[in-house]
Amino acid sequence: MIDIREVCKDYRTRQGRRRVLDKVNLQIGSSDKVGILGRNGAGKSTMIRMISGAELPTTGSIHRSMSVSWPLAFGGAFQGSLTGMDNLRFICRVYGADARVAEPFVQEFSELGSYLREPVKSYSAGMRARLAFAISMAVEFDCFLIDEIIAVGDSRFHEKCHRELFERRRDRSLVIVSHDAGYIREHCNRAAVLVSGQLHRFEEVQEALDFYHASTA
Repeated sequence: MIDIREVCKDYRTRQGRRRVLDKVNLQIGSSDKVGILGRNGAGKSTMIRMISGAELPTTGSIHRSMSVSWPLAFGGAFQGSLTGMDNLRFICRVYGADARVAEPFVQEFSELGSYLREPVKSYSAGMRARLAFAISMAVEFDCFLIDEIIAVGDSRFHEKCHRELFERRRDRSLVIVSHDAGYIREHCNRAAVLVSGQLHRFEEVQEALDFYHASTA
């Protein structure tokens, strides 16, 4: 389970301290598919970074009793001077995964060929996204985090990513943050809406969608 209790997140700005999340509470259990809706700037990405552990709350607590991925297709943590394969090996060491098992999977899934042995700083944005998604699937997690819609590569590769995550890992937990109501409806069984830093939780997805549309009208 992931247990988020009374979490607040403040940032310092030139206009003073700004509160992005205000006393957020949320529980994510095994196999839960939770969608978090919000307009641009509502704090969705901040929320998912804190769930992943990339950022710490200003106050409150986040307890994790399941392994949690980084936001899928996020390649910002790669070491640019290392090759794609070296980045994979480093990430496997960090997460205790077997690189000998992960390497052939990433080689086949990413379709990057010889570029896996080139420095990541030479990759295009699309190549970095392919590598990040492939590594995300090579390291097994109990809960996968998705920041907005996953649209990696062309339509064929996009479908390949969809099958790998939503079909082959249908037993895993998901947290999806998005402003796309249709995407949340398709993939989630619970939902919440971020408005003015506060998280409004709903057991029924349609109730969350109705609230979201009313709050953004």
